[in-house]
Amino acid sequence: MIVFPQMGVEPIKNSAVKLPKIGWVQFRQSREIPSDAILKQVRVVKRVSGWYAMLALQWDVSIPDIIPHGNPVGLDVGLTNFIATSDGLLIKRPKFFIDAERKLKLLQQSVSRKRIGSNNWKKAQKKVALLHEYVANCRKDWHRKLSHKICNDAGMVFVENLNLVGLSRGILGKHCLDAGFGQFFNILEQTCFKRDVYFQKVDARKTSQICPNCGTETGKKDLSERTHSCSSCGYITDRDVASAQVVLIRGLAAVGHTVKMLAEGKFIGIPVKQESPGF
Repeated sequence: MIVFPQMGVEPIKNSAVKLPKIGWVQFRQSREIPSDAILKQVRVVKRVSGWYAMLALQWDVSIPDIIPHGNPVGLDVGLTNFIATSDGLLIKRPKFFIDAERKLKLLQQSVSRKRIGSNNWKKAQKKVALLHEYVANCRKDWHRKLSHKICNDAGMVFVENLNLVGLSRGILGKHCLDAGFGQFFNILEQTCFKRDVYFQKVDARKTSQICPNCGTETGKKDLSERTHSCSSCGYITDRDVASAQVVLIRGLAAVGHTVKMLAEGKFIGIPVKQESPGF
């Protein structure tokens, strides 16, 4: 990666950027640059599929706070169902890396048979890198499409504030990394911001151990137990949907606290993260 921290006057003309010490370099512009924006920095990154230029712009705009409004949705993420919503929607988890693992193994075997440093070894290495980039692009594309699907009918989105580092180091770490929960949360937050949807993370503790209907703690469940059944009120639903409903309850509690403080004039902006009180 090469960083150019200072750019000259009018550094972009006719789909070309003028890099210091290098000169004009043609590039494919993916989107229009605002006329009143100033190009402050260019980052040139080399990937297996080619070279990419990342432009950092200074643009004076006022960003309003997103006020809680509209239909609230709670989300629960997992390895059986990638997400379960409080409305009862279940979406299975695509296994991007697992599905490509057999082909990756064959390509890596091909690399091991080549003489290190030879042209054929470099070509085989490139095929491995291209497959890794393809898997990463497929995962990111699916995450973006799913985030827009969630925002279509939602005015508020609540998710769990998970310990993603701890999950990646557990016995199911390989599957958690393949699911890409952290990337999905980041993309979902960006999508919510662009589409004027309120986004907030809430406390993730014991979301699968509490009945969303009566608030009774039902205890731990085995991973094979996929149904939530409350002995106190008789509420029965899918385990992941019940967790999403608990997330929704905690999110609405946090939003109520936020709206109350706004009404009392205690702060102006909406906090980016605010956990609800424990159950």
